[in-house]
Amino acid sequence: MFSKEESKKLRQEFWIAFGKSYPRKWILYNTKIKGLTLKFHFDVKKAMVVMDVETADLERRISLWEKIQSLTSILRSDEYLPEARFEDAYILENGKEVSRVYIEKKGVSIHNKNTWQETMVFLSETMMRLEAFFIEYRDILNS
Repeated sequence: MFSKEESKKLRQEFWIAFGKSYPRKWILYNTKIKGLTLKFHFDVKKAMVVMDVETADLERRISLWEKIQSLTSILRSDEYLPEARFEDAYILENGKEVSRVYIEKKGVSIHNKNTWQETMVFLSETMMRLEAFFIEYRDILNS
């Protein structure tokens, strides 16, 4: 068991190491589509690459989510992310509800440095494919 401070230190170490190993400008929050973000997530049970629709405007969220869902077969193709999962209503730790597309890797832990390398590879490769999809279909999502 790790103290809160030890856990925080490990998280910082991981993300610094990830940034040095994969020095790339990721799109993440800079999608230029209001309410749409791409995210990395890594905790004590899993790692995830995520596309969240998290606008407070419910009508906008539904519209954007429907556009994403209309591209499901493309996103799940071998070219992009065949293992992508879709959740209409995903509750974040802060209680906020979002619509989410995600790809996860289980059996890894930010507290276990032995899983860091495989997690970094997963995060990088998966986000590159998600970004490629996003860039290719940005105009449809932004219409």
